[in-house]
Amino acid sequence: MITPGEADILLVVDVQRDFLPGGALAVPDGDAVVPAVNALGRRFAHVVLTQDWHPPDHASFASRHPGRAPFDTVRLAYGEQVLWPDHCVMGTPGADLADGLDLPGAELVIRKGFRPGIDSYSAFLEADRTTPTGLAGYLRERGVARVVLCGLATDYCVGWSALDARAAGFEAVLVEEACRAIDQGGSLARAYAAMDAAGVRRVRMDAVGP
Repeated sequence: MITPGEADILLVVDVQRDFLPGGALAVPDGDAVVPAVNALGRRFAHVVLTQDWHPPDHASFASRHPGRAPFDTVRLAYGEQVLWPDHCVMGTPGADLADGLDLPGAELVIRKGFRPGIDSYSAFLEADRTTPTGLAGYLRERGVARVVLCGLATDYCVGWSALDARAAGFEAVLVEEACRAIDQGGSLARAYAAMDAAGVRRVRMDAVGP
């Protein structure tokens, strides 16, 4: 059992309209996380959210690369980059937090991916693996020891955030029912293997109380 206390924070990753069914980059069954996340939010005194927040000309958009299609890969300055459909463009309805998400006590929203030339999956570090979001410092100053993660998508933004939480010295716990994955080409299995190797715990909702 995990009993949330003052040293715990619930990290809600990218539960936004564009990642739900009908959105520009829909995660299968993504809308199912909303009630689970809301239920978790009532169990934690401290909640932080992330929000994908891209400029219209973001380098990760396939539309910016003539002849390329979504899910192709290209080389950017920092390495290999998956190309995505245009999504979560800052100020558009698709970038909004999901309808029905009810976390009135959330203390912080971390916007990521707003630099035109760098993608950002993790809540802690952007995809160049050197540019911090500032979340680790915020959590340390708040005395947080354990990060409990939920949201979208397990094999990308949630998984990368869990790995970076561990690398930053925090305990990391993934609540499986409160996440959904894109799961292309074995990406979910690879994400689980990486998280297991890094010491990320995976639990069910009923293990988080009270």
